[in-house]
Amino acid sequence: MKSAPNVVMIGPMGAGKSCIGRRVAERFGLSFVDVDHAIVEHAGASISTIFELSGEAAFRAHEREVLQRLLSGENRLISTGGGAVLDAANRQALHAQGFVIHLHVSVATQLERLHRDRSRPLLQRPDREQALHALAQARDPLYREIADLHLDTDHLSPAEATAHLVTRLAAAWQPRTTTHA
Repeated sequence: MKSAPNVVMIGPMGAGKSCIGRRVAERFGLSFVDVDHAIVEHAGASISTIFELSGEAAFRAHEREVLQRLLSGENRLISTGGGAVLDAANRQALHAQGFVIHLHVSVATQLERLHRDRSRPLLQRPDREQALHALAQARDPLYREIADLHLDTDHLSPAEATAHLVTRLAAAWQPRTTTHA
């Protein structure tokens, strides 16, 4: 059993991190925080706008800062963006301050789930399938490196995935709070 102040969901876009994360947070009495939404609030601009005006590097800097702030708290379920694991400092912080759940999904399922989505900057291209394969190849090893628990969400509804995670999380995670003297 791992003791950690927060639960963190990592994985590719379309895996269900936000949808399933909200449900799991409610079951455990945790505050749910979506890192992408927190970045928008922090930067005062949409993710697409940040990418367009400042580039991916600027977005990743916002992501690192917001993630560090969120991980310094406790009793949160934090849903990260798919690329949060690209930064070595983020991976170290996620592993140290969170019980990390890797939600996996196949590229075929991602294409189904994201076929109408036009808001994700890394998918604004005609070769979406190729882009998702490239992202998976680069990121999957990093997800696996830091995850405390893995769940494939391909053939699970949000309710089924939540039920699996609640049972497995209760057996593997111990909330840790910091005491202030």
